[in-house]
Amino acid sequence: MRHSYTPWQGRGIHLTTLTDQIGEVLAKAKNIAVVGLSSSPLRPSYGVAAYMQSNGYKIIPVNPTINGALGEKAYPDLASVPDPIDIVNIFRRPEAVPEVVEEAIRLKIPVVWMQEDVIHEGAAEKARAAGLTVFMDRCILKEHRKRHR
Repeated sequence: MRHSYTPWQGRGIHLTTLTDQIGEVLAKAKNIAVVGLSSSPLRPSYGVAAYMQSNGYKIIPVNPTINGALGEKAYPDLASVPDPIDIVNIFRRPEAVPEVVEEAIRLKIPVVWMQEDVIHEGAAEKARAAGLTVFMDRCILKEHRKRHR
């Protein structure tokens, strides 16, 4: 069984398994910044973000190449987002992850979520060392569905 540290442990909430941790994060989160969100409904990032939006989460598109997606204004980077961010959900190639993680650390975003096939152990270790919760190679849509059938 895998154990992880979360920012909520110091608040009297003790999470022992990864599954419990994911459920807790999804229950507490309101705003999800989706880095690499496409404005094309044919792209996986769009479908996942649309699902999360339809389940009550505010989606914040982060992509310098689009003006908006899912009825929300897009921002070129995380630092430009005026709203608080609970989760940064990364839909980028693994080589782009360290830059996103650096920004998440700097902005004190509590959760970094790398989608399926987005794996960067070095960036994950750095984020954990900075006190962030990290999920890697997991689909946020699938994890949400498991808990809300």
